[in-house]
Amino acid sequence: MNRIFGTSASKKPRPTLQDAISSTDTRVASIEVKIKKLDGELARYKDQMSKLRNGPGKNAVQERALRTLKQKRMYENQLAQLTQQTFNMESAALATENLRNTMATVDAMKQANKELRKQYGKIDIDKIENMHYDMEDLLEQANEIQESLARSYAVPDELDEADLQAELDALELDGEEEGASYLADLSKAPDFIDEAPVELTETEHKEAVRTSA
Repeated sequence: MNRIFGTSASKKPRPTLQDAISSTDTRVASIEVKIKKLDGELARYKDQMSKLRNGPGKNAVQERALRTLKQKRMYENQLAQLTQQTFNMESAALATENLRNTMATVDAMKQANKELRKQYGKIDIDKIENMHYDMEDLLEQANEIQESLARSYAVPDELDEADLQAELDALELDGEEEGASYLADLSKAPDFIDEAPVELTETEHKEAVRTSA
């Protein structure tokens, strides 16, 4: 029967939500063009009525303007309905896309959870704890070695503060005596001079200067 009437055995694919949105957008664009055309006609009728006097001619123009206005209102109502339909379909498409993304996220999380369980199953917690304790022991031994290497030799553990102060005072006294003896030596005459120098009076000093000049 299908061959006789020329119908195809395969069914046509059902339109998707995006196909319906595209079709509705096309209808919206067509209606907007018609409304724009009717606006032009109404503007022309308005101009004609402003130039005509009351009478049969003006009444005929008014009737045509009323029919055009009714047609415009009808298209505007259709445009509002189609716009609302487009909004509803776009909302449904957005919800569908969000649901698809959510399902993909859930699948990815399931796969990640499976991989984590597989990897963590290879880890022995007891071995990690033992390794941690071994590291603590090694660090403690390293600290003991450093303290042993930094230990001073031939230094008494305890020093008497009184003995240290007495030794410091003795060093200060020795320094004062050495300074006094040094100053006393400076005031003495050298060993190669037999007699001490004689101080000259002012007159003798001037005479010695003239003689040397």
